[in-house]
Amino acid sequence: MTEQEPASKPIVFTTHARQRMRERGAREDDVREAIRIGQRETAHRGLVLYRLNVEFNREWDGRYYGVQQVAPVVAEEKDRFVVVTVYTFYFQEGEKA
Repeated sequence: MTEQEPASKPIVFTTHARQRMRERGAREDDVREAIRIGQRETAHRGLVLYRLNVEFNREWDGRYYGVQQVAPVVAEEKDRFVVVTVYTFYFQEGEKA
């Protein structure tokens, strides 16, 4: 039996992850995309961190940013991905065009 490719595994979100997404301004579609095509890094306790920079071009927390980095921390199970938490980072601070 072969291990499923990332594109075919379902992605589930813990309550904690959904709360952090709301607090940190991450959209579910961007988190899913980060897991599918983002840069993969080993994290603590057997978890995996994915990173994906997405075009943002709007305000967050009173400042305007061009790029948002979405970084979900994931438990990769045999048949699914479980999003444990989500970090976000903002870049290219500037002014609205």
